[in-house]
Amino acid sequence: MTEVVLVNELDQEIGKMEKMQAHVEGKLHRAFSVFVLNDENKMLLQKRAAEKYHSANLWTNACCSHPMPDENIMDAANRRVMEELGMEIKDLKKLFSFQYRAALENNLTEHELDYVLWAKAKSNVNFNKEEVSEFVYLTKDEIKKQLNEKPEQFTVWFKLIFPKIENLF
Repeated sequence: MTEVVLVNELDQEIGKMEKMQAHVEGKLHRAFSVFVLNDENKMLLQKRAAEKYHSANLWTNACCSHPMPDENIMDAANRRVMEELGMEIKDLKKLFSFQYRAALENNLTEHELDYVLWAKAKSNVNFNKEEVSEFVYLTKDEIKKQLNEKPEQFTVWFKLIFPKIENLF
C-alpha cells in the first residue's frame, strides 16, 4: 500500500492516506513534477503507460509522483526518476510550488500541492514499461505546437505548468 502525505494549504503535514483513497476523496496531498532537459536544451516528455490508474496514455513531463511519508521532495524525485526512467539527473532544483485541483477519469480527483522541479539529464533513459510507454526529447516550440494542436494528449498538470516554465529553456 502506497501512502501520500496529506497537507493543508500552507504545506503543513496533517496526516497520511492510501494514495488511491486520496484521489477518490480529492484530499490535498504533496506531489512533485520533474522537468528534465538534455544537453541540446530539449525537454524530456514521457507517455504514461496504459496501465496507469489515471491519465494513462497521456504525454507529460519527465516524472510526476508523490514523496513517501518521511521522505524529502528531492530524494523522492531522484528515486522516482530512477524507478520510472532508469536514468540519473543532476542539478535538481525547485522552481516553485502551486496547488491545483482537477477532475480525472474514473471518478478520481487530483488535488495536489505540487513542487515543480528542474534538472539536467545525466544519463540515458531506460524506462520502466509499467510506468512509461514512450519518451521523446522536444524543443520548446515543438511542445507548444503539440499543446496547441492536440491538448487532449497531455496531462492536466503539464498543461498548467508548461506555460509557467517555457521561458526557462
